Amino acid sequence: MVNMNYSLNDNEQKLFNLIKKNPFISQQELADEMDLSRPSVANLISGLVKKGYIHGKAYIVGDNEQIVCIGGANVDRKFYIKGKLQYGTSNPIRSVQSAGGVARNVAENLGRLGKNVSMLTASGIDAEWNFIEEASSTYINLSDVIPLVRETTGSYSAVIDHSGELVLALADMDIYDAITPEVLQPKLTKYAQAKCFVVDLNLPKETLAYIKQFALSRNIPLVFITVSAPKMDRLPKDLQGLTWLITNCEETASYFDMDIENDEDWEKAVHKWLQLGIENVVVTNGKNGALIGNKEEGIHHIPALEVANVRDVTGAGDAFSAGVIYAWLEGKSLLYIAKTGAVNSAKTIQTNYTVRQNLSPQQLTLDMEEL
Repeated sequence: MVNMNYSLNDNEQKLFNLIKKNPFISQQELADEMDLSRPSVANLISGLVKKGYIHGKAYIVGDNEQIVCIGGANVDRKFYIKGKLQYGTSNPIRSVQSAGGVARNVAENLGRLGKNVSMLTASGIDAEWNFIEEASSTYINLSDVIPLVRETTGSYSAVIDHSGELVLALADMDIYDAITPEVLQPKLTKYAQAKCFVVDLNLPKETLAYIKQFALSRNIPLVFITVSAPKMDRLPKDLQGLTWLITNCEETASYFDMDIENDEDWEKAVHKWLQLGIENVVVTNGKNGALIGNKEEGIHHIPALEVANVRDVTGAGDAFSAGVIYAWLEGKSLLYIAKTGAVNSAKTIQTNYTVRQNLSPQQLTLDMEEL
């Protein structure tokens, strides 16, 4: 039953009329008709469902172009130290707040690059989530986010020194432990025809294993992005069939309980990942660049790009991951894929934003030509 206390704005009314005219119209057709982005239409549809004007989403056809990012969506708080950091006393700072989270950051990058992106995560019923939603909804479909009354939205607080390097980070990610397979299953089944799943390791181990099983059973390509050394034990025991693993040397050393002290150790670690049945692997190593490889094309080193003016390194890894995923989906070669990640990362750390604001398919093409 429609709750008439909920009036419709102009866009909602136009959308409602289009759906009444053709209940089987796709979200992309609606977006084209209304001259809006796909995520914006998805959020308008969510509003119509909440207001009771439409029931369910049977009118939306399956979408095999949808990228589904699953994992963290946090409020990022950054504290920039003025001068030299002094422990045990008060330090003058400049602070900023932005939307963050590995999966969310990757999703926004891909959304800005013109991809159809949906986000599956959990949120609190709080001002922090309202902030994230407002910052993200232009580029990401958030209609299937799971609200949890007794939890607080995730947050990440970073202390950054005058050179742009991370000094200390504090992460409140307990909310993601509530994303169990049982909670996620009703949402995930809606994306059985997705183009790919991009998943970060903020989720519980059993949930990651469930997503992997779901994806493999439906031939959906699956990307895992690691988030920290302490969470490496969340990877499923069986990684056979994983399409991509994007990780770094510290996390890799933790997983394999090995030292990575030189290039030989680094390359050996990539081989170890590939031997577990992963199709494509990237292991980054900060200023030393990245190794990328698969069994068909071998392992290649991509040097990090020199950046003279580093403003903020917080979003570097997520920008790299998004560049890799974007170029892979565009059918590029392994070397081009790695270079795209390196370029997007380098351009991002020259800004004060976790996701650079000028990112677009056209801009990334220009950045690659500049390289």
